Amino acid sequence: MRPNSLRAYLCCALICSTLTAAAQTYPDKPIRAIVPFAAGGGVDIATRSVGQKLTERWHQQVIVDNRGGAAGVIGTRAAAKTAPDGYTLVMSTSGTTTINPSLHANPGYAPLKDFVPIGLVAETPIVLMAHPSFPPRTVAELIAYAKTNKLDAGTPPPGTENYLAAELFKSATGIDMTIVSYKGTGPLTNDLVGGHIPLAFNTLPPALGNLQAGTLRAIAVAGRTRSSQLPDVPTVAESGLPGFEAVVRYGLLAPAGTPTGTVTRLNRELRAAVELARELRLVAGEGS
Repeated sequence: MRPNSLRAYLCCALICSTLTAAAQTYPDKPIRAIVPFAAGGGVDIATRSVGQKLTERWHQQVIVDNRGGAAGVIGTRAAAKTAPDGYTLVMSTSGTTTINPSLHANPGYAPLKDFVPIGLVAETPIVLMAHPSFPPRTVAELIAYAKTNKLDAGTPPPGTENYLAAELFKSATGIDMTIVSYKGTGPLTNDLVGGHIPLAFNTLPPALGNLQAGTLRAIAVAGRTRSSQLPDVPTVAESGLPGFEAVVRYGLLAPAGTPTGTVTRLNRELRAAVELARELRLVAGEGS
């Protein structure tokens, strides 16, 4: 072997062994998980649930960093600019990775260029839910009510799946409904429970406890099938709007350039953590 070739070979071998060693020792310090929405919402709950399980497995703290604003743009943009070392991750949604880049000329990040996927965490349906004092109990009653009454419905900010679900509902039913935007599903749930807004297109995680306790009432689920957590609640499609479907998917991303070995380790650990969280019903199962 020629000297130059030998040096190149040794250099490559050294790099590969260093990367392998780094992947084996990862993580050796706390990991920051950016949540690009307000605390208390579905994305926040999913991140904290999985982060707790990762912390237990790794014996390294997963620190949740809430950076809400602009329907997830601000926090996701911040994550794209961090060092690709596996110590800063971001919980994405179908809104932050597909909707926002289509709505904004320059959101400050390009999902396919700036991130590498680690894995799917959960899929949860958007639920049409109401304060118990709201008269309509079905989609048909809601449509009839909206024809003679002023109707307000809460959602997270424009650009989120929930907001688009509300717009789709307006278009499909022809009703006049004012959409009231909140910073996230956490604040939205609080106002709905307090009776400050009568109706919401909300995700399931932040509201499930209230729905089960009766302090909120589910009218319909916008999944393809009924939710295993609300088996008695019909889908929107069952309720007279065939083909209506609106779900939110949560997935963990790392900045582009994160070492392959680290991403592989993260994927393996994430799958185990998600399984544990599902067993404890801390995150929604796929399709539920």
